[in-house]
Amino acid sequence: METDTHTSAILSGIVSDANYFGRYIRDTNSSKNEYLGAVLAFCMAPYFSLVMHESLLKLKKIDPSIMAAFEQDTLTISARSRHSLKLFEDTKRGIEGQISYFRDEVFPAHSARFLGNTWLPLARFLETDLGLYSYGGRLITTTHSATYHLGFEPTRLLAEGAGPYIRSVYEEYGALFGALGANLADEGAETFVSSLSASSLNDEDVRASKYYRRVFNGAETPEINAMLTTFRAMLNFADLVLADGVRREHVEYTTLKLAYLSLYQVLHSVRILLNDPSYALTARSTESATSILSSDCAKELMNPSARPFRNMLMHYNLPRQIDVARVDLSQAFFGLIPDYFSGYDTGDFIEFVRQCGSTTAGLLDQWAAGR
Repeated sequence: METDTHTSAILSGIVSDANYFGRYIRDTNSSKNEYLGAVLAFCMAPYFSLVMHESLLKLKKIDPSIMAAFEQDTLTISARSRHSLKLFEDTKRGIEGQISYFRDEVFPAHSARFLGNTWLPLARFLETDLGLYSYGGRLITTTHSATYHLGFEPTRLLAEGAGPYIRSVYEEYGALFGALGANLADEGAETFVSSLSASSLNDEDVRASKYYRRVFNGAETPEINAMLTTFRAMLNFADLVLADGVRREHVEYTTLKLAYLSLYQVLHSVRILLNDPSYALTARSTESATSILSSDCAKELMNPSARPFRNMLMHYNLPRQIDVARVDLSQAFFGLIPDYFSGYDTGDFIEFVRQCGSTTAGLLDQWAAGR
């Protein structure tokens, strides 16, 4: 019985995510706005990879041969993209690995692709190598953040004629999601895409070296500023774009999961940065980071006792110590929210994640702007 419950919970989470992504693609296709779809793809890519990577890890325990159905490039890219969501909690990279990735790979690849192309030397100061994308006037992704999250080798991602290669990788994602039940003809509930307005999207091209001097920790730490910009974009995306799904009376498992995991990883990563003396923060940055971590909701969300809940959402496994008699597969998050967030029912938890995400996103915006 215990094994059946654990397996059923894993499959329930995987199928719910696949179903949601099918409806998400359905709604994106229905919008017929390629610009909207492209920007959303930048933002959603690591979450697609999370489901791709984690579901395959579980399914290969049932049938190890399943991995042979995918190109090694696709498996590598999905793993790298999925791990990008850990931010500074990525034990293989840590802070130093993440900032060196921006310094040694992302920055040079974008500069090589987009700078030095004009025939008029005097006009080269006008060239740009960083795209900023905003919704409702707030940053939700950048081309640097997208490169970090997509998981492709930056030079190959930005190469001329890379489109077919990129498309082939995501076709494999689609094949897996389809096998798990994703259906573009699904008549189920609309996703957040249906509530978006393409007119609220704006973009701006800037010179990365100038932009990163002006935000967060100042001119001396462009790579840290690039990572903090990624944190900011993730939470603004959750607050502004995913918000419709999070606010609905009927909880969408996948939408709340993505909003919660984004918030959790950003908060923990800010704490890791603040507590590491190897990376000097300015007095203003220290104050801003401390303010983010001092909020009541941040303290509650980062309580170590709630870590198993995060792991359940990230990896699909039920917490190891859980009493399976407490598991109700018909309830949102299997009825386990009160086990990790005392006094919260599902509705309370939805509001908690929404409010904490909105508060933290606002504080990151203020930190970036120097307020």
